[in-house]
Amino acid sequence: MSTSHFPIVIIGAGLGGLTAARVLHVNGIESAVFEWEASAAARTQGGMLDIHETNGQKALHAAGLHDDFLKIVHEGGQAMRLLGPDGTVHVAEEDDGTGGRPEVDRGDLRDLLLGSLPDGTIHWGRKVTGARALGGGRHEVTFADGSALTTDLLIGADGAWSRIRPLVSSAWPAYTGISFVETDLFDADTRHPRSAAVIGGGFFLALGHERGVLAHRESDGSLHVYTALKADEGWLDTVDFTDQVAAKAAVLAHFEGWDESLRALVADADTITPRRIHALPVGHRWDPVPGVTLLGDAAHVMSPFAGEGANLAMVDGAELALAIASHPGDTAAALAAYEEALFPRSEESAAESAANLEAMFGERGLEQMVAFSTSGPAAQ
Repeated sequence: MSTSHFPIVIIGAGLGGLTAARVLHVNGIESAVFEWEASAAARTQGGMLDIHETNGQKALHAAGLHDDFLKIVHEGGQAMRLLGPDGTVHVAEEDDGTGGRPEVDRGDLRDLLLGSLPDGTIHWGRKVTGARALGGGRHEVTFADGSALTTDLLIGADGAWSRIRPLVSSAWPAYTGISFVETDLFDADTRHPRSAAVIGGGFFLALGHERGVLAHRESDGSLHVYTALKADEGWLDTVDFTDQVAAKAAVLAHFEGWDESLRALVADADTITPRRIHALPVGHRWDPVPGVTLLGDAAHVMSPFAGEGANLAMVDGAELALAIASHPGDTAAALAAYEEALFPRSEESAAESAANLEAMFGERGLEQMVAFSTSGPAAQ
C-alpha cells in the first residue's frame, strides 16, 4: 500500500472544504483536498442557495472572491411567495435588490471556488474507507483504491455521513421525521408555464395540514421542488421511485384536496427523487482531539429550514483557515480558537432549524409562517 504525507488534508470538496482550501491558499498555506467524486463534473450540483451577508458572504470576502460572487448572483432570486393548500397567495414579496441574502446556483458557486485553487489541490476519485490516529496529532487515512496518506492536520469536510467524525464524536445523524420528494420541471416557462407562474421568480412555499411544497426558480429556467411531509422513516422505501407514474401517484395521495396548480409540481415533473431529512443533535460538540476537526455538515448537519447549511459550511471553512493562519506552528491553539466559535454558532442555527421544522409542519404551519414573513424571509 502506497502512503504519502500531506501537512494539511481536507476530506471533501463541497463548499466548506473548498472555502477552507481557498482561504488557506490566500494566506500562503498549502492544503490537499480529497474527494470521492471522479471529477468536478461527476454530478449536477443543483439547487439555489441564499448566501447571507452575516456568514456566507463574509467567507467569500476572506477568500477574496466576493466581487466574483456578485457576478453569478441570480437576479430576482430573493422574491418570495407563500401559499395555502387551496392556492391562495398569502405573502408575495418582490426582489428589489436590497436584500442581504442573494440567490446563487450551488454549481456556479462551487465552480467559482474550484477555479480559485491551484492545479493539483484536489485529488478526485478518492473515497475514504477509514481514518485512525497515529499519535502526536498525526492521522492516517485509507482509500478505496488501496492508497493511504498521513497528515499533521485532518479536516473532515465530508458531509452528514462523515468518515472523519468518529475520530472526535460518536454522534450520528438521526431522521427528523420529515421526508422530501425532490422534483424538477425543466424549461418551465415554455413547457410548464402554469407552474412557472405559480412559483414566481424566486423562493416559493406552500404549507398546510402538516406538509408542504418548497421550490425555487433556478437560474437555468427550471423549477426545483421539494414536496415535504411528516412520515415514518421507512415510508420512502414503500414507493418505487424507478416507476415515475407510480411514485407520483404515491406522493400525490398525501396531497388530496390541494389546488391542482400545486399538485402539478409533482404530477408534471421531469424527475423525481426521494430524500430523508437527517440532523445531528442540536448543540453537537466534542472535546479537543489533537490534529483533527470537522466543518460543515460533518460537524452540524441540520434540517434545511433555517437556510444556513451552505452558509455555515463556508464560514466554518474560512474561520478554520484563518485560525490556522493566525496560529502558525500551533495546531492545537488554532483548533481551540476555531471550535470555540464553531460550537455556539452551529448550535444557534441548529436550534433555529429544528424550531422552524416544528413550526412549518405543525397544525398551524401556514399561519405561523405568514406571521414570520413580516419579520424576515421564510426558511430557504
